[in-house]
Order: sequence, then structure tokens, then C-alpha cells
Amino acid sequence: MSRPLENTAPMEKLISTLDLEKLEENLFRGTSPQVGWQRVFGGQVIAQALMAAQRTVQDDRFVHSLHAYFMRPGDPLVPIIYQVDRIRDGASFNTRRIVAIQHGHAIFSMSASFQIDEGGFDHQATIPTVPQPEQLMSEEQMRDAFLAKAPPAIRKYWENKRPIEIRPVSLTHYISKEKLDPHQDIWVRAVGNVPDDRHYQAAVLAYLSDMTLLDTSLYAHGTTIFDPAVQAASLDHAMWFHRPCKLDDWLLYSQDSPSASGARGLTRGSLFTRDGILVASMAQEGLIRKMAND
Repeated sequence: MSRPLENTAPMEKLISTLDLEKLEENLFRGTSPQVGWQRVFGGQVIAQALMAAQRTVQDDRFVHSLHAYFMRPGDPLVPIIYQVDRIRDGASFNTRRIVAIQHGHAIFSMSASFQIDEGGFDHQATIPTVPQPEQLMSEEQMRDAFLAKAPPAIRKYWENKRPIEIRPVSLTHYISKEKLDPHQDIWVRAVGNVPDDRHYQAAVLAYLSDMTLLDTSLYAHGTTIFDPAVQAASLDHAMWFHRPCKLDDWLLYSQDSPSASGARGLTRGSLFTRDGILVASMAQEGLIRKMAND
């Protein structure tokens, strides 16, 4: 008899969440872990949509890009239905369109493209020079050092056990209202074992790619997504998968925000292995709206 989800470790819970129920050809159902949030984490929806699409392509085809839009907040209390449209099956590439549905409405849509493994030209950006994760505070140390005086929203975020551990290179953003250069480097790693399966590895990578990204667009303004005076939400998310990654060690998530305007912030990200291999690139635009003062 399997253990109830609420009693499993965070990574086991995530992997179980990604194991979608097949309802019919091209139709899948996913659930959300009950962690007390009012809406479903965007990275979860991206990852589940990717898993749904991956189950409609051949085993030797792997995702190389996805482009998604968030349209409505996801309700964590009810299942999400993922409908996959098989746009094209070619000799080398497959294209899928996925729509996530709740309460009779589309809450999210995504296009994803898959390719067979091929050789070819190869170059990449260079990993930034930053301290190694072992030189930085652990999440437990950060909680002990800063959480006692932190706002409730920040305390709740850091106190929840998560399948991904993060270690920011700089903590200035969390402890001051200083206007900073819109750039951050964060080490991230899976807490627990990820299956030795490239489809699950890609989905977990997509899941973590939505963590901390939008916040970088607020660095230049001395505030955070936890500020009650800021309405923040992901609007879209694009991701390119460059090279396979087993997620068995730390990854450096290097992020920058080239622009904010019109109540929207744009952020870009690059994920590197510890030894400097560029695994994936991301871009995301999010709503960062100043709330009217009472």
C-alpha cells in the first residue's frame, strides 16, 4: 500500500505530482500538493504540462524548447486537466500544444517542441565566477539568522519544506530595501533523488526554472514579490533545454532583468552545472504592478 502524499518527502511528492493520470488519448489529469498556497505554483503547471506532452511523443524524442502563457490562477484544491494537441510529428521534430483546464476554463497554455538527439556545432556562454554553494548559508542557517524578524509571507515561504533547495549568493535583497543591480546568482539543487529518466529530469528542471525568476525584476526598485504593495504574477515563460542534466548536484541559476515597464518586468536566466555546462536558458515576463495606496 502506497503512503499518503502528505507523509512523503518533498521530492517524492513532486515526482508523484508529475505522474499524471491518463484519462483518454491526449488527455491527462494532475493534482496539486496541499501546501497552503492560494494558487498553484506556476512551475508545477509548466512541469505537468511538459509531462503530458512527453507522454504523446516517442521515447527517443526530448524537449528542446517550450513557450507558455499563464491566463488564470490555478486552484490547488481541484485537479487540473491537460489536453494535448499533436500538432506535428516529423522525422526529427515533434510539436505539441497543451492547454490546462480548471472549472471549465483554460488557465494555462503551452507549446513544446521535441527532437531526436543529434550532433552538430557546439558553443556556450561562460559560467559566472561566484562562491561555491558550500561557502554559502544553508536554508536552515538562513531561517535561523533572518526569519525571526522577517514578514509573515517571507517566513512562510522559507519555512515550507520544498523539493528544491536554494542558496542565494547574496542576501542583501532579503534584508534591505536598497535598490540593487537587477541581477542575482542562486545555487539550486534537488532535495532527494530524481529518476534516471530524461523526461522526469526535464520536468523537474522546468519546475525549478520558475523559482525566484520574477523577483529579479524588482531588485532595481528595492522591493520583493512578498511586498503587499506589489501585485506580482508570472505572465509567460519560455525555456530552452540545451544539454541533458541528471540533477544530482548543485546548479547555478544566473538571472538578470533587462527591462521593466508598463507594470511588467522581464527576466532572463541561465542554468549551469557546477563544472560550467550550460543546461538551459529561460525568459519570463511577469506582472509587477504597484497597488494603489488606501
